[in-house]
Amino acid sequence: MTDRIAIVGLTGRGRHGVYQYERDESHPFVVDVILDVDTHPAAESDQLTDTIDYGVVASTVVGIVEGEPVDLIETLAQRIADACLAEPKVEKVQVTVHKPDAPISVPFDDVAVTIERSRA
Repeated sequence: MTDRIAIVGLTGRGRHGVYQYERDESHPFVVDVILDVDTHPAAESDQLTDTIDYGVVASTVVGIVEGEPVDLIETLAQRIADACLAEPKVEKVQVTVHKPDAPISVPFDDVAVTIERSRA
């Protein structure tokens, strides 16, 4: 399958991190998801029910970011991947979690973790 739906730059504020000060105040996280989906049925029918409602996916992802804190962005990425794969039409997902305010003592542009998970 080569069809993909990408949702890039989803932003939420979360309390994820290993350090207590990361848990005390929320900070921004940015998430990109790429969903492998067969879009042929939707292209033929022109019906939302035959594809992925990316508005629902976006809300779900931001809800996870703003929800229960975890220590690692690897764990956050896995939770997002699991939620995306709960949609039966998604065969594979790539999730990138960016932590632009990561606790690093030198100048940097971004810290990100990217995972890929599939149904099979």
